Amino acid sequence: MGRHCAGVTTGAAEVREARTAAGAAVVTVFLLAGACSPGSTSRVTAAESAPAPTPATTSPTPQHPPGAVPREGEMSDVRTPGAVPREGEVGRVRALGGLPPVVSSIPTERKVVFLTIDDGWEQDPGFVLQIRDQRIPITAFAMRDAVEARGVPDPAGGQGRYTGAGKWGYFRSLQDVGVPIENHTLTHPDLLRLSRAAQRQEICGASKLIAERTGARPTLFRPPFGSYNTDTLRAAKSCGLTSVLLWTASVQPGGKIAYQTPDKKLHPGDILLLHFRPNLDRDFRILIRKIKRRGFELGNLQAYLEAATSPRK
Repeated sequence: MGRHCAGVTTGAAEVREARTAAGAAVVTVFLLAGACSPGSTSRVTAAESAPAPTPATTSPTPQHPPGAVPREGEMSDVRTPGAVPREGEVGRVRALGGLPPVVSSIPTERKVVFLTIDDGWEQDPGFVLQIRDQRIPITAFAMRDAVEARGVPDPAGGQGRYTGAGKWGYFRSLQDVGVPIENHTLTHPDLLRLSRAAQRQEICGASKLIAERTGARPTLFRPPFGSYNTDTLRAAKSCGLTSVLLWTASVQPGGKIAYQTPDKKLHPGDILLLHFRPNLDRDFRILIRKIKRRGFELGNLQAYLEAATSPRK
């Protein structure tokens, strides 16, 4: 989730789209190359803008052949994975003035954490296969310019190989394996610098586009850099978004967790922020092993949010 500037290496991807007899698009990636750029920033935590750590040493991850992403629709019957809340487990998240609540963690004492991933630059097929094969719950916050590879991608993590490789077809493949596609604006601006009308254009425009490209309208919003104000919440509500999602820890290259708490530990209900960056397939495997070694489950964010925000009977 960073600002992107002029790059030093550009990438290319040949993406072919065929139409089935039913008219559905099937995207196949044939030729993939990487891209990088000098830097990115974040307002929420210093860890977001800190120099990328050296990736952890791990066994080489097998390279997935072009076209390895499941075709659109072939996994559409997959049940959304992840731990769901037990009766009475989840505390209340309260909103003020009828505006969407701002949520950075889920109020629970159960050792469960939630995975979210932003932007959409690096569209690694291995990541989709992990989600499918291991039934991992994750929520994606798509930003148009990243998904469509407009401009230069987030440089963290090294040179990319799959920058914009499948575009919205890649996100439909994620959706088919149980990943909700939520709203992260059109162009990733600092919303505090925009008027309410301009914020609404960014937010509503993204919701409309995601609905057109995926067939499902977003219900969750993540503000770029974690920057928001009352105008943001009003705009989000007018665009049909029910909650604004922040985070309590971010995941850096190499699967390293950058904590925002003094004790530098995972806590029940933490929401973790990842990005679609180079080496995502490898880094994600490291992260999942780390979370499980610490005795945490991976939770279904949508189910927990519903329990936390729905009126009590």
